[in-house]
Amino acid sequence: MRPNTRNKNKRQRPFSDTIDSSSQILRKIYEAKDVTDEDINQLLMIHKPHCQGSRVNTRDNPNCFCGLVPPPNGTRKSGLWQKTSDIVQALGPDLSSERRASDSTPAGLTNLGATCYANSILQCLYMNTAFREGVFSVEVEVLKQFPVLDQIARLFAQLRASNRSFVDSDAFVKTLELDNGIQQDTHEFLTLLLSLLERCLRLSNVSKATTIVQDLFRGSVSHVTTCLKCGRDSEASSKVEDFYALELNIKGLKSLDDSLNDYLSLEHLDGDNQYFCGGCDARVDATRCIKLRTLPPVITFQLKRCVFLPKTTAKKKITSSFSFPQVLDMRSRLAEPSDNELTYQLSAVLIHKGSAVNSGHYFAHIKDEKTGLWWKFDDEEVSELGTHPFNEGSSSTPKSESNGASSSGNTTYANQSGSSSIKSEIFSSSDAYMLIYSLRCSKIESREGQRGNPIDIANRDVDGVQQPGGGYLPPHLDKWISDLNATFLEGCKQFDLRKERELNTLTERRQEVRTILSEAAVQSLEEQYFWISTDWLRLWADTISPPALDNTPLLCPHGKVLASKVTCMKRISELAWIKLESKFNGGPKLGKGDYCRECLMDCARMVVSSDSYRDRRTFMKSIASDVLTGKYENGRYYVSKAWYVLQQWVKRKNLDAPSEADAGPTNAITCSHGELMPEQAPGAKRILVPEDLWSFVVEDALKVTPEDTSGCPCFPLDSSHCSHCTSELSEVADVEDALRTIKANQRQNHETLATGKGIALTPQSRYVLLPSSWLVQWRSYINITGKSSSSVPEPELLNGVIDTLKCEKHTRLLERLPELIYRRGSIFQKNPSTDKLTIIPEDDWKYFCEEWGGIMEKGVSAFVEAGNNRNGSSSQDIDLEMDMDIDSQQLILRTSPEVCEECIGDRESFELMQKLSYSEGDVSVSLVRGKEAPKSMLDSADSMFEVERRTSKRSRRTNYGKQTSLRVSATMTVYQLKMMIWELLGVMKENQELHKGTQVIDQESATLADMNIFPGDKLWVRDTEIHEHRDIADEICDKKTVHQDIEAGFRGTLLTGDITSEAG
Repeated sequence: MRPNTRNKNKRQRPFSDTIDSSSQILRKIYEAKDVTDEDINQLLMIHKPHCQGSRVNTRDNPNCFCGLVPPPNGTRKSGLWQKTSDIVQALGPDLSSERRASDSTPAGLTNLGATCYANSILQCLYMNTAFREGVFSVEVEVLKQFPVLDQIARLFAQLRASNRSFVDSDAFVKTLELDNGIQQDTHEFLTLLLSLLERCLRLSNVSKATTIVQDLFRGSVSHVTTCLKCGRDSEASSKVEDFYALELNIKGLKSLDDSLNDYLSLEHLDGDNQYFCGGCDARVDATRCIKLRTLPPVITFQLKRCVFLPKTTAKKKITSSFSFPQVLDMRSRLAEPSDNELTYQLSAVLIHKGSAVNSGHYFAHIKDEKTGLWWKFDDEEVSELGTHPFNEGSSSTPKSESNGASSSGNTTYANQSGSSSIKSEIFSSSDAYMLIYSLRCSKIESREGQRGNPIDIANRDVDGVQQPGGGYLPPHLDKWISDLNATFLEGCKQFDLRKERELNTLTERRQEVRTILSEAAVQSLEEQYFWISTDWLRLWADTISPPALDNTPLLCPHGKVLASKVTCMKRISELAWIKLESKFNGGPKLGKGDYCRECLMDCARMVVSSDSYRDRRTFMKSIASDVLTGKYENGRYYVSKAWYVLQQWVKRKNLDAPSEADAGPTNAITCSHGELMPEQAPGAKRILVPEDLWSFVVEDALKVTPEDTSGCPCFPLDSSHCSHCTSELSEVADVEDALRTIKANQRQNHETLATGKGIALTPQSRYVLLPSSWLVQWRSYINITGKSSSSVPEPELLNGVIDTLKCEKHTRLLERLPELIYRRGSIFQKNPSTDKLTIIPEDDWKYFCEEWGGIMEKGVSAFVEAGNNRNGSSSQDIDLEMDMDIDSQQLILRTSPEVCEECIGDRESFELMQKLSYSEGDVSVSLVRGKEAPKSMLDSADSMFEVERRTSKRSRRTNYGKQTSLRVSATMTVYQLKMMIWELLGVMKENQELHKGTQVIDQESATLADMNIFPGDKLWVRDTEIHEHRDIADEICDKKTVHQDIEAGFRGTLLTGDITSEAG
């Protein structure tokens, strides 16, 4: 370890030496009754040399200007010398940082929370030149009729020609009524968006724009079922279904070629899955397959990375690596032969990062059709990838691969055309979610034959304004973008101007400070100089806009320089003063001879007086020490021992004058009548001190509190105690003695009840029922003695307590009776600690009536009875010594008055309703390991009304496993409770076997109130370990929508709404 040498050789600051030196000079002035120039120079430390190169400013040197500014290349956290970059940042957002690098660099889209899925799809659509030009060709009237068309056109226009590096997509997202906080599926969004745009574009009069969506993205398939007996296809096989994307399985498959083969493969229908053929009029074996009828110029493949797990009823993402080619030949995959070349090139890869299905992050790698360069579109960030979609460092292997596949159906043309061998580079990704391929040829195949490109603004199919970076925009969008760009550029210009002004001001101020400080040093004693406040000088040297010059803190009451302020001021040259005064005004002007002689003489007298006081106090402290140790026995006056010892008068630092702690040496021993308090009173301990020490402490006390007109009470040795306080203390002592006697008698009268021991019951005896809460309070009251006895309140009088046990309606007992148990040859109350009532003997009841105001006749009488036992004994002739096998269930407690079941039922119903409506409470959950739960867990459900307990929110370990406390409410569902247990105890929801006592809690949709789970309950859970463990994040994402609803998706948005309402 490197030794710490930071302070080893550091020179100590001679500040204390300076104070001693100043005191000596002031003593000299006091003795000489005169002030010389040399005295002034020494007091004001003018003779001290100028500091150079020090990192800090020295207080005791008025000629030191070090540390007021940082070194030439140094900075500070704030103020004038703050980093330039931080000062520029404080001006606000720099719009110039948002400028697009060049016209050839694509722009990004803002992520509004969880809209990365939409941003990725929008970038894919925009980078398709034909689709972009098609959107731009739509008439203004149609755009106004359909806001979604207008917003996507404006969004594309900004991506095309905006000067910003990223575009705000908020208006488009709001138009679609999307929820910014919910992650959605890109494939579903693409399908619904294209369908919506297709419906909106029908009203366009630009023929090629009307069908731009169909012409570019829509293909068709048919589901063909063929009878193996007659060879005929089903009627439904002739139906053609359109698609915007082909959904391909990837589970267990390694490449796009494998997935396409799986998609187009034959499925055999046999056994229980036979097909009913109308021609054969019977169930027969058949085959079923999907056939591609037409392919669009842009093919989108949806890779089904989301799979359903039947065991856990959850979804899981497949993260296995999947390969796909750069060039894809689809001609041989068509159901019918085609003379057109169907060679596709990879144009976009949409990627999903993250392990959960409904969360994670989407971004896209897209190829620029014009330059052939690949770009990564990650919301606002757009970066160039080069000629490779995954940079140069990704896993890809160029090899020769045939992308054709032979069909094995009953068709006669499957192998006719053959497949050409295409040399293609193969890419691999474990996160690729969608693949987009574009037709390489310049012609677009349709169902009717050959057709040219859908839209070509460059050929003036519609009006357009050419852009600097290439491409065209409609005139209205060009003007709109021009206005946006002008506003943006003006904002950049204004910021740059403000930044330039601030930086110029900053540079000028820094130069000014350094120049004046370099001229501030006074070169000789004869030279004129001026005093300036150090605080203001620091503020001036570290603030961009300092206030007016202020020297008022340096002034004495006579308007001159106060010599004692020497550590708060600096001595500067006349040149520096003139520059500061002329620019910052203020003052006053304090020059070479502007010191105050009168204040200096007062200060000298004070120093001498302080010396005298210090010497006197030192002598008195030695006397006080002798008093404390018992060496000094001639005490004459009392002072408070608490003041004398606890205030540590003796141990306090030797001061030059009295302090506030010296006040009130007799306050603690002075009673409210102004006399000496008896020593028996609390805090009235005192000690005798000699007369000279008493005079000294009284003098200090009066100096500290001159406003106290009553002075300091004096109690000589022969002072008598206050008669009133003595009488009061005697009365209090008598009352306490009497109370101790009463409590002792009650402990003797109720020996068993006072100790809390169980009372053995007999059938022949009469007993009385008392509230258990009253007995607990009484027991605490009589058993606590001493100083803390006054803190325990007296129990209530029994007459009122007994009345609360009876209902007003029937005057019957309003509490459930305690249970009895036969144990070790005696009958006892089963649960005396938790029962509402306690059984006491009749003799104790008599004593209680005498002691606590009870009425014998109003007591609740109780008798113990026993049903027929095995020996046939009745309740009247039962002999406990002979009947050793009494069953506890045969013991019965009879009371007078009887229990009122009606009123108890009403009260319990009311209490239950209150418990069912609780909004917040704690329950404990224990993780039990093993097959059986502890008995305490099984019995916990029986205690419905327990005293509120203080519980810890942290998980802790017990003998049977982990335990934690959960904050719950009555409306919380069992599902939500299980999710909390999953998070805190690590037991997956599907593996939880949750119990309350012996009750199994398994209805996830039920509320805790439905399952009778209340605050204070003890639950226990066992991990069955049946299902495979999974991440809780998957469950949270799957259940993020309301009430476990299965993927609400885009319900409630414009994508699933009626466009007629939008058009209106």
